[in-house]
Amino acid sequence: MTKKWQQKFAIIMIFLFSFIGFTKVNAENSDPTLQKVQDKGVLTVGLSADYAPYEFHATVDGKDKIVGMDIDIAQKIADDMGVKLKIEEYGFDALIGALKTSKIDMVISGMSPTPERLKEVDFSDPYMTVDQKVIIRKEDQEKYTSIGDFKGKKVGAQKQSTQEELSNDELFADTVSLQRLPDIILQLQNKKIEGAVIEGPVAEAYILQNKALAFPDNVSFKNGRKETAVAIPKDSTEFADSINKSIKEIKDKKLMDGYQKDASKLMFEEESFFKKYSSFYVKGTAYTVFLAFIGVFFGAILGAVLALMKLSKNKLLKGIAIVYIEYVRGTPLLVQIFLVFFGSNVIGLDLSALVASCLALTLNSGAYVAEIVRAGIQAVNVGQTEAARSLGMNQAQAMRHIVLPQAIKNILPALGNEFVTVIKESSVVSVIGVSELMFQGGVVQGASFKPFLPIVIVSMIYFVLTFTLSRILGVAERRMGSND
Repeated sequence: MTKKWQQKFAIIMIFLFSFIGFTKVNAENSDPTLQKVQDKGVLTVGLSADYAPYEFHATVDGKDKIVGMDIDIAQKIADDMGVKLKIEEYGFDALIGALKTSKIDMVISGMSPTPERLKEVDFSDPYMTVDQKVIIRKEDQEKYTSIGDFKGKKVGAQKQSTQEELSNDELFADTVSLQRLPDIILQLQNKKIEGAVIEGPVAEAYILQNKALAFPDNVSFKNGRKETAVAIPKDSTEFADSINKSIKEIKDKKLMDGYQKDASKLMFEEESFFKKYSSFYVKGTAYTVFLAFIGVFFGAILGAVLALMKLSKNKLLKGIAIVYIEYVRGTPLLVQIFLVFFGSNVIGLDLSALVASCLALTLNSGAYVAEIVRAGIQAVNVGQTEAARSLGMNQAQAMRHIVLPQAIKNILPALGNEFVTVIKESSVVSVIGVSELMFQGGVVQGASFKPFLPIVIVSMIYFVLTFTLSRILGVAERRMGSND
């Protein structure tokens, strides 16, 4: 190769490596969140829809729909990105976890960028600035006339919120931190707490709906102004730029006034309570029965396997069964639900809230059913097994043909009781947004501004379900007994 061609080759190689390096840098600096949203054509937004007028459930054209100011903002952002909007509902304190595990693309739920949250996620530019308010019972207006009157008193606030910080830092109150706002209002109405720190527009909505509540005179926070923004994954710069562009347009064109007006219209729509919300209870009941059936059916299969493993002479199988049963029975179902729902992402499984709930209930029920099956098998007289072995049957044949048929009579009543238990315990899955009965009761609380009545109705439905099932199981048990 001549010197001239050597120089040309060197220039080409320098250019090629420079191009590859530039492309690599760009690839490393690209925003995976924005690219993911654009590739799937859907913007998945997480929220807690019990916070009117920001987000709440309403019946629109005969259908249950999540509406509110935050929904309008999310729709605007999705439209500007040229993608569809998808809403995922969670408990408020599960939203950051859902965002960090990529269950959702962003959170828009009246959330403010606190220092603690900024360690975990990034935030967009604020789309609203509001004042925080204290709500008290109207009868106590003369009792609470200054911010110092709340010192040492029980005051409610939403868990992991700005309101919680204000209650601690400025009211110096004995703060009662709860996940759901309707529960805070219910405690205030029932005199369990003396006041509640709530976002201004939300507080005004509750006072408009309930004449027994009021704002105390001359009570305001020094640091009570809160900026509300969109929470997004860390280092999502292009995603943030796109969201901020939409927020700027919302502010410039004063679209928020229209969003608030639309939300207020839906909040105070005149319609009878049962006509408006009966469909919520029907849906919740159907989900509750479905979850219980799936949990017990597959839990029974898993439990039978675990019981046989625990009774096995194989030390490894027996050890695995014992560890599993003791661990599941020794930890709360709520913890197990979070482990399945969020932990599944660690192993590359993106489970929906419903699938994760079914799996968690199955795994939990399986441990309890295992003990039911084991006890049923051990209740069969050991002489039955010995007689079967004397007839030439091996261990497996004796278990299948002799022991299990007799054990089933002991197992079925207890299995029915497990079904009743799972119906009640399934209420825990509401924290990850599964629309079972307790979740729907919370939805109605937030939408109707009636914190007590919806829960009374939920309790009555649970009672009807469990009482009816218990009576059916009682009849079946008596018939089985009469056939002996």
